[in-house]
Amino acid sequence: MGLLAGMHFGSTGNDAASDEQRRAATMLGFRPKRVTPEMINTVSNMFPDIPIPNVHYDLLRTGNVELTTNKILERGFLESPPAAFHTLYPLASATNQGPFIRTPSTSTNASATSKAPAPKAPSLVERYGLEERVQRGEQVAEESVGGKAQWEDSPEKREASLKERKAQMILAARQRFLAAQQKQEATASSSGVSS
Repeated sequence: MGLLAGMHFGSTGNDAASDEQRRAATMLGFRPKRVTPEMINTVSNMFPDIPIPNVHYDLLRTGNVELTTNKILERGFLESPPAAFHTLYPLASATNQGPFIRTPSTSTNASATSKAPAPKAPSLVERYGLEERVQRGEQVAEESVGGKAQWEDSPEKREASLKERKAQMILAARQRFLAAQQKQEATASSSGVSS
């Protein structure tokens, strides 16, 4: 009898945990894997533009940082968690930071936290070395931007083709932006003259 009572009372902690796991599995539609804050921080630090709840939710599904990272690299995004996720993990969805903090990849010290101005981020034109093409006033036809790329024979040719397509997209976007800006300025000046 003592043995039966010990088994009954010893299993109550496990029952509560398994009840919670069953509840989570029922609400989410899958059995959540074990996820640590370090796992979430690892993915979140690599992809700061992906919301932390999305990272947490995908890690609950995969249980693997590498699988979640590959999914982001392949798709460019992670699906948003359902409402049940926010019910089960309210702290993670209270803010984008949740209980997990994105840690900077470099160590900070007192001099780094001074009020020195942050360095200006390079523009896309600078980042892709398109300054010369902009200065020449190169125009890109909208029809030639995007579309399906031709498969090249060698990796070098494919890389060059991709680089050129990126350049054309950046230049076309710049053209659209400048045209919209000119239109806005013209509208503003004509409405200012007529009043």
